[in-house]
Amino acid sequence: MVNQDNVTSTLEKIHIAAKQEFLDKGFQLASLRNIVKSAGVTTGAFYGYYKSKEELFDALVGEQAEHVLSLFDTTLGNFNKLSGEEQTRKMTDISEDAMFQMVNYMYDHHDEFKLLILCAEGTKYVDFIHQLVLRETESSFAYIGTLKQMGIKVKPINKNLIHIVSSGLFTGVFETIVHDMPKEEAKEYIQQLQQFHTAGWEQLLGVKFGG
Repeated sequence: MVNQDNVTSTLEKIHIAAKQEFLDKGFQLASLRNIVKSAGVTTGAFYGYYKSKEELFDALVGEQAEHVLSLFDTTLGNFNKLSGEEQTRKMTDISEDAMFQMVNYMYDHHDEFKLLILCAEGTKYVDFIHQLVLRETESSFAYIGTLKQMGIKVKPINKNLIHIVSSGLFTGVFETIVHDMPKEEAKEYIQQLQQFHTAGWEQLLGVKFGG
């Protein structure tokens, strides 16, 4: 009978060694041989848990990536259920709440998000930020459509601008992880980043959020 304590210990050793190897070299240059050696386990022991380096990386970051994407999807889903007037009135509060939930979660899993943002080239997670950008871009177009249905005249906005602004927002959010910003500083930075984007959207759309 396999001792479960030993299984957990071996798996933890693999995860610790893998995390360091991926952080140091990125996924593509990371060596499975080095991971196994650093973990002090045999290659056979490793393959008892994972079929590949890709599967190992997924085990380290998959849950965290899915959590953030699900958080954003839930936020957008709840937002879309509101009337146009409520969307405009609650826009800032809803956005701030989602962002601070994300930041708190990111800082509880700092290394995993560093892997996602800086070390995922060559994995399915290379487009993690892009997935958030697509969601934000789609939501922005939907909100503009809602404003038009409400009879609010919205000046034409370049479609590329909406995508680029969304990209700038999320790239900016994850700069907190890239630069190892202290959590309290990150919260202040995120708040100011949102204020900047809010003012720009109000100017472009000709609306005032809140109130």
